[in-house]
Amino acid sequence: MSKIDDESFMRVALEQARIGVQTPGGAEVGAVVVKSGVVVSVGFNEGNMQNDPTAHAEIVVMRKACKELKSMSLERCTLYCTLQPCGMCTMACLWAGVSRIVYGAGRRDVNAIYFETRHANTVDFIRDAFRNDLQVVGEILGEECAALYQRKGNNTDASLDPAHKPTKHPTF
Repeated sequence: MSKIDDESFMRVALEQARIGVQTPGGAEVGAVVVKSGVVVSVGFNEGNMQNDPTAHAEIVVMRKACKELKSMSLERCTLYCTLQPCGMCTMACLWAGVSRIVYGAGRRDVNAIYFETRHANTVDFIRDAFRNDLQVVGEILGEECAALYQRKGNNTDASLDPAHKPTKHPTF
């Protein structure tokens, strides 16, 4: 894909992020799955909407794409996301066989609340999975994507997000 194509599809992801912000329970991360230059699925983070901590935008669009393609495999697909995928989403891309991950804002571009300090980089997961056939491209419309996450104010306190709190032992 060319940079122009990547920017075009990232704009679709940006629009999904904006829809997510306006949707009760939605959030400001947008994603798109593309195969052979055609959009297969679009979506945004639905975690609060679905009461599902795995309903990140990337997972949402991969589920939709698999259903649309009637396959668990997303080989030859590109996943576009306005924010660098977290570890869970990166591993899901690996399991689904996604061929390319293209993201907008990287972890250094946004408030700390989006990435915990012990968060491994997307590229580290791919390297550790011995996937040298998966291409990762970052910073496509990076400033425009980062602006989505900086609007929340100057809050850099990651402890406000349950994913960043210390694990508590269950009570029986």
